[in-house]
Formats: sequence, structure tokens, C-alpha cells
Amino acid sequence: MASTHVSGKVPANDDNQYEGMSTNDQNILQKHVAFFDQNNDGIVYPWETFKGFREIGCGVLLSSAAALFINTGLSAKTRPGKCPSMLFPIEIKNIQKAKHGSDTGVYDSHGRFIASRFEELFRKHAHTNPGYLTSDELMGMLKENRDPKDYVGWVASYSEWKILYMLCKDNNGVLTKDTVRAVYDGSLFERMAKDKAAAASSGKRA
Repeated sequence: MASTHVSGKVPANDDNQYEGMSTNDQNILQKHVAFFDQNNDGIVYPWETFKGFREIGCGVLLSSAAALFINTGLSAKTRPGKCPSMLFPIEIKNIQKAKHGSDTGVYDSHGRFIASRFEELFRKHAHTNPGYLTSDELMGMLKENRDPKDYVGWVASYSEWKILYMLCKDNNGVLTKDTVRAVYDGSLFERMAKDKAAAASSGKRA
């Protein structure tokens, strides 16, 4: 779960691994989490996590479980040196410190998106078609990424990807490459919330 400390500079020996990223905006992991910061104060509380999950289409029980699991699990890790808070706030500026094990490695220890690792994910696991992942391919990826005895990481990765698959699989039952890319940079959540709100508005007018 803990990240290692490395230089804050983007490595110069791999010009492509940070492809598409601005040097002034390198922490894509922060963008991934920022959707849940309802009042834009840099902190995500459990009720904000709950509301965010509801906005992207999750039910009350799943949203409640997600808020409990995510905030209790990540709060202390994002607030180093501070006393524990029973409000379980997550500080977005330190979200990379809560990066769990048994993941894809697409985010580095500073929360930056590594394009080469993202492409490798699909090269290794998208056997049916390079543009998407099937349910079986997704499960194969999760099993291969497991670190020995990292049970918390196993559960976290499984939960994240199964929720993503449940909410975002297309009509053919697959996760497209564009969808997975969008979840990494956080843009998917905004799009899902807008689509859900638009659908609700259309339903009211009908």
C-alpha cells in the first residue's frame, strides 16, 4: 500500500511513458479522485464519496459500502503526521501515498499516468481484441497482478475493476480501451454523472 519516495522529476530516459501529460499537471491520480470532492476544498469526506458513487449510477448499498471502505482505508495514509480523524477525510494532495499493491502499475508512486504501462496492460491481457477487455480477460489480469499475501490489495483491485465493469461494460459486455483510459484520468466519472443526470431529466419530461 505504501509508496516509495523517488525524485519528483519525470525520468528523462523514457520520453514516452508520460505521453500526453503536461509537466505542470503530472498527478493524474489526483484528477481520478477529484470528482468526489464535492465542494472543491481538496478533501473528500465519506458523504462526498457516497454522493459521488450515487451520481455515477451506484445503488445506496454499494455507495455506502464504497464510502466506508475507501475513506476508512485511505484517510490515515493521506494525512501523514496528523492525528486520526473519525470523519475519515482523504486529502487529495497526498492520494498517491494511499496507492495500494496488486494494481496495474499504470500510476507511478507520484500518481502520474505511465502510458507505456497502460499500453502493456492491453497487449498482455486483451487477447480477443486489442481494443477491449472481456470479463474473463479482466479476471486474468487481476490474478496476474496479485502480489503475494497482499490480501488488502487483492480486495481493493477486485472491487475497483468489478464496479467499473458492472457500470461501464458496453452492449457487448466488454470494457473498451477508451473507457479504461478515461477512468484513469478521471474524465469518465464526470461523463457518467452528466449522462445519468441527462437521463433523469429526460425521464421527468417524458
